[in-house]
Amino acid sequence: MIQPLILFIFAKREYAAKKTASFHLFLKSMSGIKNNFETKTLWVVLLTAVTMVVEIIFGITTKSMALLADGIHMGSHVLAIGLSWAAYVVVRRLSQNEKYNIDSKKILSLSGYTSGLLLLVFAFFILVEAVERFFHPLQIGYKEAITVAIIGLVVNIASAGLLHHDHGHSDHNIRAAYIHVLADALTSVSAIGGLIAAMVWNIPFVDTIAALISSAVIVKWSIGLIKDSGSALLDIQVKHHSHHRH
Repeated sequence: MIQPLILFIFAKREYAAKKTASFHLFLKSMSGIKNNFETKTLWVVLLTAVTMVVEIIFGITTKSMALLADGIHMGSHVLAIGLSWAAYVVVRRLSQNEKYNIDSKKILSLSGYTSGLLLLVFAFFILVEAVERFFHPLQIGYKEAITVAIIGLVVNIASAGLLHHDHGHSDHNIRAAYIHVLADALTSVSAIGGLIAAMVWNIPFVDTIAALISSAVIVKWSIGLIKDSGSALLDIQVKHHSHHRH
């Protein structure tokens, strides 16, 4: 009777040890994923910052308002994606310090929530600017504006490629950064299409309509991000529909 009991205890201990080892392995793999996201967001911040500086310098030297405006606009992306990168840095450093018992998911969700709010402000800014342009149209330098939009699109495609991730191993922070560059890529595509149509058919308000459509899509994306990250912060279980939502 004693021998089977001893064997049972040893078996239980071995099973517990295996589960503990598996858990530590899982934590290590997740830490590696977070560090990978940190590197990806850093590269995007650097790429965007370099583009911002180049556009501002060329905007000043060539007296191009379009280049200067887009350079300043790029600064907002440096701020937003820089926030995502900073969140990963904070999580990594705090997790290495035994004094702190942190919930990395909460920190990353808070960063994602903040980025969602910034994205919403960005969308409303486009909306207000588009409405103002509709009632008070300005003379557009089409070729110059299209060139700037193409530069922005190339940078955002490269950034989206860097930030692309497996949804099964993602968090609200990397999702926020990814949606941010997708939103900017959408505005670049709509700007290029709207500017070409306006230039070819001499219909300036097409550019404004394209901006309005872009802002509506970005508002939808940002609200979805705010809801999901906010639910994670408040530990609310969100029931998703069968279709996949970005």
